[in-house]
Amino acid sequence: KVDYDVCSNYGNWLYSAGIGNDPRDNRRFNMIKQGLDYDGNGDYVRLWIPELQGIKGADIHTPWALNCAALSQAGVTLGETYPQPVVTAPEWSRHINQRPQGQSPHPRGRRGPAHMPRQHRDRGIDFYFSRKKDA
Repeated sequence: KVDYDVCSNYGNWLYSAGIGNDPRDNRRFNMIKQGLDYDGNGDYVRLWIPELQGIKGADIHTPWALNCAALSQAGVTLGETYPQPVVTAPEWSRHINQRPQGQSPHPRGRRGPAHMPRQHRDRGIDFYFSRKKDA
C-alpha cells in the first residue's frame, strides 16, 4: 500500500527541510534518530539500498561509523561500493552506535499515552504554544 496525501507529504517535506511553520527555533531533522525510531533493525534501508545488505541491525543507519573489519565483513567499501557521507551533523553523534530498545510496535518502545489525561482534554492549541503553563 502506498501512502499518498499531497498536502501532508508537502508539509512534511517542508518540515524536514527546516522551512515552513514550526514554533521552535533551530529545528533540525535528525535522520539517524528517525531511522532508529522507525526502522530499528534497518529492514527498510536494506530493502532500498542493497549495497548495505550485509550490515546487521541498526548499524545500517551509520555505516561510516563502523570499523574497517565490520565494513569488510559486510562487503562495504566506503567511497567505492557506498559513498562517504557528504555531511555529518553534530546532533547525530549521540545516536551513533545506539541500539533500539524493546520489541514494541514502535521500535524504540516510545508511544504516546494510552489516553489523554483528564486535565489536558479541554486545552486548546494556544495552551501548547504559549509560554505560560499554569493552567
